[in-house]
Amino acid sequence: MPATYDRRVFLTSLLGAAAGVAGLSGCAESSAAASGKGASSAPLAAKVPAGTSLKISSFQNVQQLQFKLAKLPALPFEVSDWLNIGAGPDVINAFRAKSLDLANNAGIPPIQAHFQGFDAKIVAINITRKPNYLFATKPGSDIRTVADFRGKKLAFSQGQAQGVVLLRALKGAGLKYDEVKLVPLTSNQFLTALQSGQVDVAPLGNTQAPAYLQQYASKGARTVTTDVVDLLNLLWAPVSVLADRAKAAAVAAYIPQWAQGQVWQYEHPDVWNEEFYVKTQNLNLGQAQAITALANKPLFPPSWDEAIRWEQETADLLAEGGFVKKFDVSSLFDHRFEGIAAKSVAAEYRK
Repeated sequence: MPATYDRRVFLTSLLGAAAGVAGLSGCAESSAAASGKGASSAPLAAKVPAGTSLKISSFQNVQQLQFKLAKLPALPFEVSDWLNIGAGPDVINAFRAKSLDLANNAGIPPIQAHFQGFDAKIVAINITRKPNYLFATKPGSDIRTVADFRGKKLAFSQGQAQGVVLLRALKGAGLKYDEVKLVPLTSNQFLTALQSGQVDVAPLGNTQAPAYLQQYASKGARTVTTDVVDLLNLLWAPVSVLADRAKAAAVAAYIPQWAQGQVWQYEHPDVWNEEFYVKTQNLNLGQAQAITALANKPLFPPSWDEAIRWEQETADLLAEGGFVKKFDVSSLFDHRFEGIAAKSVAAEYRK
């Protein structure tokens, strides 16, 4: 899910970037193969063909609001549907049903999709340097550190960012999987599981933790902070979409605005707090400010080398636990799109 915000304005030279898709190569042949190989080798079209449309995920309508507030130019294609979904398993199901063409997720859903035999590729990357998740305890818990997770019931979502954050935290604390009890849940079940005592610990997003503590801190709930990050905030799409010449061009045209919207959000915290958190999420201004204070500065790397290394470490970690089979994650990246996001933002937002 998107969780990056920025504070310094750099939009004047960016607003026209999406329409032209700077840096793309010439037109592809219309007969680009529908295979994964074809999708990652056919050159991108320089312009989006007329009549092209995409179905794009926008969890809690964040993308539309970013684009509106930032006053970005109209996209050079039609968005036939904005889907309010963000969880990795839901996105994979929507990809399979062909009801979604492009999604914003963390690094683990593409790994999970590969394990399930579904072909999709990463097309844009935003590097996350600060933790997006805190470990929340159930009310009345005596847990204060990750070492205290030994023997406890931990909410675990294998196909979502929260899952890999938990596994990395356990590894950092020297805990083996058989020393804890991993309770399989999806992230939208975490709060209820904590409240009911079904689990002792669950990773909550920075946006969730303040409200949870406000309600349960007086009853003994607390958070355990770590330096574990979920490095990748990314865009990805099914290979069948990327093998379509027109849709691939539309994806490339969308990437600059995706990047610019996050930059604008980070650069205008006061506006975002009021327009998003207060008006759409029903938080008070203090809660909104607490969330924004934890925000990551968006960083769009010209090279994906670091992202590929991190994704490989993540896949290997999951394989060690028997959650997926070991594989080379380089197959998950469509390098035709590498650098598009970085070229669309100011130098301070390039990693």
